[in-house]
Amino acid sequence: MTTSHIGQFSQAFRNDLHALLRWRRDVRRFRTDPVDEAVLTKCLDAFTLAPSVGLSQPWRIVRLTSETARKAALENFEAANADALAGYSGETAKQYAGLKLTGMREAPVQIAVFCDEATTEGKGLGVATMPEMLRYSVVSAIMQFWLMLRAEGIGLGWVSILDPKALCRDLEVADTWSLIGYLCIGHPEEDTELPELERLGWEKRHPCPDILDR
Repeated sequence: MTTSHIGQFSQAFRNDLHALLRWRRDVRRFRTDPVDEAVLTKCLDAFTLAPSVGLSQPWRIVRLTSETARKAALENFEAANADALAGYSGETAKQYAGLKLTGMREAPVQIAVFCDEATTEGKGLGVATMPEMLRYSVVSAIMQFWLMLRAEGIGLGWVSILDPKALCRDLEVADTWSLIGYLCIGHPEEDTELPELERLGWEKRHPCPDILDR
């Protein structure tokens, strides 16, 4: 990366950043070969650079390595997915049933990211008025991690079709932890800048919304 001084990035870097945003993509189709641990550790360091309300750093990370933990998470998804399918009908139900909505069977790395709602870090700054900022901070950290992974050629899939309370119970985390994201991580089967849901006609991506003046 070439900079004239701190904070001013080259046009090439800005172009690469824009390309990275396009290529980020939610991945559900993974190869099963392992992720380099040194690269994964470097990407996880993105959490330490993330913004957080009051510098509270409320993210808590659990890596699922045991067969028992992964089996519980997969069964959680399958039950939640069956319930979700039951909420659709007709062609939409048929289309939903054909979607691949998780890479939990293939992804070599799987982590659950939680928000510690009772953290004392940050001394409560900004949380009394907007307690949801703790969770937003965790989301911001996940996004930085996601981009770091993609820059290394590694994909991430965010699984949201889950019962969060059941997963917290199965993973035996603290009562004050709330699930923010279940993340599947690995090398993608293919690289594409077009979201799979868009490619399969589930939904269209809209242009930037109008900005209201007040």
